[in-house]
Amino acid sequence: MTLIKSLFFIFTLTLGSLAFADSFKLDESHTHLGFKIRHLGFSNVRGKFDKFQGTGKFVEKTGKLSDLKVSIQASSINTNEPDRDKHLRSADFFDVAKFKELKFESTDIKYKGKKPTQITGKLTIHGITKTVTLDIEEWGGKAEDAWGNQRIAFEATGKIDRRDFGLTWNKGLKKVAGLTVGNDVTFILEIQGIKID
Repeated sequence: MTLIKSLFFIFTLTLGSLAFADSFKLDESHTHLGFKIRHLGFSNVRGKFDKFQGTGKFVEKTGKLSDLKVSIQASSINTNEPDRDKHLRSADFFDVAKFKELKFESTDIKYKGKKPTQITGKLTIHGITKTVTLDIEEWGGKAEDAWGNQRIAFEATGKIDRRDFGLTWNKGLKKVAGLTVGNDVTFILEIQGIKID
């Protein structure tokens, strides 16, 4: 009987802790999934992805984030230049006809007090999955908007080598030593989630 009571107590505590975790989804109209990459060795090209979905959980009392999952439509890449975007969608780069989505799933989140500082997870691009770490540059926390919706927000950055994901296309420059496209891609993420009822 004592064992049963103990198990029931543990089960009740577990359910109680889960109940405090609010579920959120990405608000596409207030989220920016951007990136920049070196162009011609001396300037940057910036772009973003326009179509995506994402979910996560947040416990306001402890400040804990968890279960972050994002799916991005590869064909929604947008660098504000139609011909370049068409090339990026081709087999030279993302090959969106074959690899329709980019995915991210968190595996570990580090904190300083109640503020998350780093998110580590599995990133899949071009059918290849690697572990990446995002640094949270600004943590907005949780707030209520003018219509009573509960929201969370933060900004994060990270960097990958695109060649690690099979994105190897390039061309040498004729007049100067260098390449047309840089290999390091910096992510610039402005995230806003809205609580799911």
